[in-house]
Amino acid sequence: MSLLNWGLVSGALFGSGLLLVWRGLPRNRRTVLMDRVGPYLRDEVAIPSTLLSGAVTARGWVPVLTPVLGPTLTRAARLVDQVIGDGATVRRRLLRAGRAPDVELFRVQQVLAGVAGAGAALVMSMIGLATGQLGAIVAVVMVLIGAAIGVVGWDQVLSRRAAAREERMLTEFPTIAEFLALAVGAGEGAVGALDRVCRLSRGDLSNELRLCLSDARAGASLPVALTGLADRTGLPSLARFVDGIVVAVERGTPLSEVLRAQAQDVREAGRRAIMETAGRKEILMMVPVVFFILPTTIVFALFPGLSFFDFTI
Repeated sequence: MSLLNWGLVSGALFGSGLLLVWRGLPRNRRTVLMDRVGPYLRDEVAIPSTLLSGAVTARGWVPVLTPVLGPTLTRAARLVDQVIGDGATVRRRLLRAGRAPDVELFRVQQVLAGVAGAGAALVMSMIGLATGQLGAIVAVVMVLIGAAIGVVGWDQVLSRRAAAREERMLTEFPTIAEFLALAVGAGEGAVGALDRVCRLSRGDLSNELRLCLSDARAGASLPVALTGLADRTGLPSLARFVDGIVVAVERGTPLSEVLRAQAQDVREAGRRAIMETAGRKEILMMVPVVFFILPTTIVFALFPGLSFFDFTI
């Protein structure tokens, strides 16, 4: 890479830094209506209770960078949301992953992941330009591809986390269902059985049941709280289990028998899932047998005869 190219790259980076500093000056910031009216409407005396807020405090490196690059990250997150869209699906996947349904925070994380991907691609392209193996246009394309890979990759990370959490919940589900059936059969009510299960169990499904129990104690009816549980998780077996409980509570059906039948259905569904998984694994296990072990066996079986035939000839 020649001295002129190094000067162009350094000048572009320096100019970008000056532009960011100029845009971040207080006189160049846009004052929104919330900033103007907020000080007059905010109650400085009453401190809201954190027990009543359903939002989860964001942890990690995003809150650290927000005070420094907050406006820039917000604008970039809105741009990514306009390009990609489908915020409802992202919100649902955040709930399935057990995270706060903050789509804007997720978009900010996507922007930072895209910046990280673009930075890695920039380092590789700079090395290629220094060695003369890449051109300027190819380097720019690599940076854009790296940013796109970072944005899309973070979206795939969310999908994988949601799927992994659902798998853990399916693993816990039969035990929780049996425990609920035993508690109700022993004389506990529906809310009491949920309370006992939440106190004696740990896991993702138990956390969802705690949220359901909190909603029921906060004033919502038990069928509404259970329906919210089914909507958050999105598991078909759990949705059927919740529907059975809701119908039993609304119609006055004996809850112990319904829970016992639902638990048996959950056990059968888990057994069928295990059999299906075993069938798929069996097919995969045939690949090394057919393509590696069987050819080796045939070679060992035929090689002595072929060598003897060659020797006699």
